[in-house]
Amino acid sequence: MALDIKICGLKTPETIAAAMDGGATHVGFIFFEKSPRYIAPELAGELRKAALGRALAVAVTVDADDATLDRIVDQLHPDLLQLHGKELPARVDAIGARYSLPVMKAFAIESAADFAQIDAYRSVADRFLFDAKPPAGSELPGGNGVSFDWPILAGLDPSVDYLLSGGLNAGNIGGALRLANPPGIDVSSGVESAPGVKDVRLIDAFFRATRAALAETAA
Repeated sequence: MALDIKICGLKTPETIAAAMDGGATHVGFIFFEKSPRYIAPELAGELRKAALGRALAVAVTVDADDATLDRIVDQLHPDLLQLHGKELPARVDAIGARYSLPVMKAFAIESAADFAQIDAYRSVADRFLFDAKPPAGSELPGGNGVSFDWPILAGLDPSVDYLLSGGLNAGNIGGALRLANPPGIDVSSGVESAPGVKDVRLIDAFFRATRAALAETAA
């Protein structure tokens, strides 16, 4: 598929295998302890071995300090760092320089006006991830199973490289691809049977629905 597909919040060999079988280009490991998808860096490092040479490993962090990032990078050897907190441009730049790794900065989106916040990051982030704003009371910056108004992406500068995230699942991925035509997609809660519990059947269904939508678009 000529589309980047990231399955995020993986924690078991079975779900890593399902992601690889489906054709994932990126596998995400979450290092935010409040998340039900949290995984220890040491275990993530073992799991990512199955994806070596097949998919890029993404370390997802939220306002992590250098000591935490050092441990993650040392154990996982990620291909990409995803910053999903309130990191300022100087911090994003410093992290990329410290580890000599590409950085993807995540943003919470509700309206087209929210895209203005990426301007200050375009020179320091290698890619962006657009997620929906968390529901009131949620402690999680992502993985909340909610989406934003995808058609607003039509007004985005086409040179902006990003992954679309937030509330994607097998039932709506076709609509998301038709409305937004993103260069990449990111799914987490949409392939879970319970918070933090990835389901290989749902992963397979998501890939089948994505392939069907891409084939329909190509036709």
